[in-house]
Amino acid sequence: MPKLETSIDERGVARVVIDNSPKLNCLTTALMQNLVAALDSLARDDRIRVTVITGAGAKAFIGGASIDEMAVLDSAGGREFISLVHACCDTVRRMPTPTIARVDGYTLGAGLEFAAACDIRIASDRSNFAMPEVRLGIPSVVEAVLLPGLIGWGRTRLLLLTGRSIDAATALTWGLIEEAVPAGDLDAAVARCVAEILACGPGAVRLQKKLILSWEQGALAERIQESIEAFSANAGTDEPRRMMAAHLEARRAKKK
Repeated sequence: MPKLETSIDERGVARVVIDNSPKLNCLTTALMQNLVAALDSLARDDRIRVTVITGAGAKAFIGGASIDEMAVLDSAGGREFISLVHACCDTVRRMPTPTIARVDGYTLGAGLEFAAACDIRIASDRSNFAMPEVRLGIPSVVEAVLLPGLIGWGRTRLLLLTGRSIDAATALTWGLIEEAVPAGDLDAAVARCVAEILACGPGAVRLQKKLILSWEQGALAERIQESIEAFSANAGTDEPRRMMAAHLEARRAKKK
């Protein structure tokens, strides 16, 4: 059963674990609703100084949004579902204190969008990144709009138009992640970054985060809304249902 685990230590370090490990920590509707609620609660907690977010197990950070759910969406359902994906990303992006994505394994689609919405991304060398939506008959939308600011328009086009996956070394070179370390060193690397944040003035860090959000805002909200409209219209066509049904059937056949 998908679940979310949240804890806060005495230093004000929050930890959020997304646990749907049998399905690569893919985001279901219920899991996303719980994630938004948990992040909202942490955002209102004045004790919090930094939040570390990770996926359960060693196979995935977030392997995307649930294809089982997306495969049956109509236009109205598509709008509701993708708006919830955006809510997860927007809530973590607007946290008043720093957020660190602790990435270990597959980080795909909505998972990569969520990671992009975090302030800092630290990944193990066994991690893998992709935006495979076009291979399922849907466009990459919502916080995919953050990718050009991280990796540039050319590399964004390469990921979004081909569905190609890249390894952690490439992601580091491109600027998609801030650190790539051996899997055994991942927790130490995250702890080092946490300690650096805790060594700074809490008020100054909150103010800096507020300023960064202001600097990057621009027309972002309008671009995200446009992408929600596109996803909704696409969900009303045959292509995503047909391609996702084929994907699910191939996945079931592989399990036999």
